[in-house]
Amino acid sequence: MSRTAIFLIMIYSISSQAETIRVATFNVSMEASNYLAPSSPDLANGLQRAVFSGKHQQIRNIAEIIQRVRPQIILLNEFDYSQQSWPMIKGFIEKYLNQAQEGALAIDYPYFYTAAVNTGVDSGLDLDKDGLASGIKADALGYGLFPGHYGMLLLSQFPIAFEEARTFQHFLWKDMPNNLLHNIREENGQAYYSQKAQSLLPLSSKSHWDIPIKVNEQTIHILASHPTPPVFDGPENRNGKRNHDEIRFWADYLSAAPQSTYIYDDKAKQAGLTGAHFVILGDLNASPEEGDGIPAGIKSLLAHPRVNDQFTPSSEGAKQHTLGNPQAATHTANWGMRADYVLPSVSLEVIDSGVFWPKLKDPLYRLIKNRQSSSDHRAVWVDIRL
Repeated sequence: MSRTAIFLIMIYSISSQAETIRVATFNVSMEASNYLAPSSPDLANGLQRAVFSGKHQQIRNIAEIIQRVRPQIILLNEFDYSQQSWPMIKGFIEKYLNQAQEGALAIDYPYFYTAAVNTGVDSGLDLDKDGLASGIKADALGYGLFPGHYGMLLLSQFPIAFEEARTFQHFLWKDMPNNLLHNIREENGQAYYSQKAQSLLPLSSKSHWDIPIKVNEQTIHILASHPTPPVFDGPENRNGKRNHDEIRFWADYLSAAPQSTYIYDDKAKQAGLTGAHFVILGDLNASPEEGDGIPAGIKSLLAHPRVNDQFTPSSEGAKQHTLGNPQAATHTANWGMRADYVLPSVSLEVIDSGVFWPKLKDPLYRLIKNRQSSSDHRAVWVDIRL
């Protein structure tokens, strides 16, 4: 073989590798009540204190999982947000991800994105009808013990187009056509939420983000969210119906007008997704086959003509965890359900996928042994090619 041919093969190989990237989602359970008692007056600083110590074992294990999965782009759910998020995120990157954990190679993320969420934000109303407008928990715009609880963080090794990012934290639930808000009823048939509550409730329990990332002179839109769990309510199923509509939002956002024309972002721009490439990321708290959610929401998203659902990430560890369950291999949470998703657009070729769930006798099982080890969710990844 000539030197020219060898050179061309090398260039082709390097180019092919550069075009393949790994995208992941991971509910890391890095929320304050893991580090301080929920009654602590300093609870909102719980994650910050744990991060700045540089030695918290759960966070070290989370960093090791990320180092072993090695995604170029990863969404972290349940990473608390605050006005001091920037130094806390830098601390997490420098004290944990940049440090080799138990033989895993250090990893770096020069770019990151976070923003305010609805969790723990006082609604001013008694939304759970317990006779007290507490301002937190189920009386907040999204369930949380303080503003920013259960937030989100996006880490990237590729540049983020911050000026083009769109957030939908304040989009009102009532403004979604054919929403399920108006179907939330007491057992006597009366509306569960008052007119005032319906006029101020946002759709998103945390937020919905559209974050453009520049990869090899092309743009991939990361569509990130963390819909509320469809449980912890009553027969009115207010959380189940919100979860359904939070997921349905993405199906509408991907669609052409007029299905997407009702959508407006936090800067009042009205439009659905602009761009061919996207990846939907997050703990969606829903499964088309299992769980307490309304399956129509996630089913409509998986069946969307722009979503590539010709694969399902899986693991042998999950299969072993719930023996006899035909869906077990695709589970992403330790209670036995597919809850976390990486859904690329059909414009992106899927090369490989998986769930980080070591088997019982694997030495790395220590990383996911229980929630105290890392999280009750597993990291889910997909390799895509532009």
